[in-house]
Amino acid sequence: MRSKLFPVIITAALTSAATVFVTARFQDGLPALAKQEAPLPVNYAAYDGNAVTTRGAAPVDFRPAAEASVKAVVHIKTQTAGRTVVANDPFGNDFFGDLFGQRQMYMPPQQGSGSGVVVSPDGYVVTNNHVVAGADKVTVTFNDRVTMDANVVSTDPSTDIAVLKVSDKNLPYMEFGNSDDVNLGQWVLAVGYPLTLDATVTAGIVSAKGRSIGINRQQSASAIESFIQTDAAVNPGNSGGALVNTSGQLIGINSAIASPTGSYAGYSYAIPANIVKKVVNDMIKFGSVQRAYLGIEYVDRKLATPQYLAKLGITKEQLERTDGVFIGGIKEGSGAAAAGLQLGDAITHINGNPVATEPQMLEQIARHRPGDNVSVTYLRNGATRTTTVQLKNIQNNTNIIKNNAGARLLGANFRNLEAGERQKYGVEGGVVVTELGNGSISQQTDMRKGFVITAVNDENISTVDQLQQLLASNRKVQIAGFYPGSRGMYYYGLNNDGGTRQE
Repeated sequence: MRSKLFPVIITAALTSAATVFVTARFQDGLPALAKQEAPLPVNYAAYDGNAVTTRGAAPVDFRPAAEASVKAVVHIKTQTAGRTVVANDPFGNDFFGDLFGQRQMYMPPQQGSGSGVVVSPDGYVVTNNHVVAGADKVTVTFNDRVTMDANVVSTDPSTDIAVLKVSDKNLPYMEFGNSDDVNLGQWVLAVGYPLTLDATVTAGIVSAKGRSIGINRQQSASAIESFIQTDAAVNPGNSGGALVNTSGQLIGINSAIASPTGSYAGYSYAIPANIVKKVVNDMIKFGSVQRAYLGIEYVDRKLATPQYLAKLGITKEQLERTDGVFIGGIKEGSGAAAAGLQLGDAITHINGNPVATEPQMLEQIARHRPGDNVSVTYLRNGATRTTTVQLKNIQNNTNIIKNNAGARLLGANFRNLEAGERQKYGVEGGVVVTELGNGSISQQTDMRKGFVITAVNDENISTVDQLQQLLASNRKVQIAGFYPGSRGMYYYGLNNDGGTRQE
């Protein structure tokens, strides 16, 4: 939200904090930036008399869509109080004395801003996770300059979506459009509050769909990216604002820009409305996103070696010529395993929708909840087959995963150890850290993904529910566990409220 790099892909949120140059994870809601490895291709702008031309299209009147959308797009301001964050020493003897009394680092107060979109008349507002991540106070200012305090309902780093709630009724709001109906070359509007300006509308066309730029991977290990790419001008402060079609429907949430300077330089990226709508509905109904999984690992086309492909029964030519996602691994007990999918199969369609790439497949699955059935079309030995897969959650079941304030503050996702894992590691139970985002763990410790938690404050745990109960009832916690493949136990001490805050 406050960083830039030469050249970079930068999330378009505005802040008053100092500029830093990083290529790592999000820091206190600040997006780390991904380098563009090669310059954008350029061509001379000479006229080619032999080029095919078409008659000029009819002029487009953007005024109705612009007038309607600016009323529902809001200016979001965030405040993060100064706080003292403790440094972690996993081998210290006195965790609550040493860790909470020494080796402290003070982080000064921070302010930031972005945009948001009202999506219901009773005050639900959607924005980007990176706009509000780590904020202690969030306010929303409407186009008529009325300002209200907002509560964060839930956040999802994997899609970079957050939902806020303001206490008001009969608000102007935007209706979701169908992002599947978005076509290349169609006109769109970007609406938001860039560069501390008032509501601003810019226009452009859709230049690509299903884009993955890797930026969400900096805040989530299970990122979902299938952006709508446009050339509508989007600048810092536009993050969380609306991408609108000429009918005035919300077809995306603006999230990032590709730029050598940190400001608009040609391309902007929006989260498709069909993903946003599902995530928002989950957050409002359940308090958290109900993420569904096929239960497969895919073959990375860029990294796959001939030896690896041979083990899967895939040739390099098949990999390059097939529009689909090749299966490189199948999780035991998953929906994919139950449906009979095998290593080397190439998934080509989900519910009849083409999935030529991983981002396209993830977008289709992200629209569903655990327990939903999806039709999967795939290639095996040159033959096209179709099967039905029941999707499951990260814990490999179809239960609703409840929201938990303690887990949110930690900035992590968890799952129970499976029976085979318990036997392999020689433990009675434990909880695996499956994902680490912005929160107390990443701010205060060097804990890594894959860590197995076996105890909290010397009390053994075997389920996520037990972990959540202990987190909710203790401000200071000592977490004990191990890393599979490593010797000995590791201990992490932290404040479960994110640190000692100073107003």
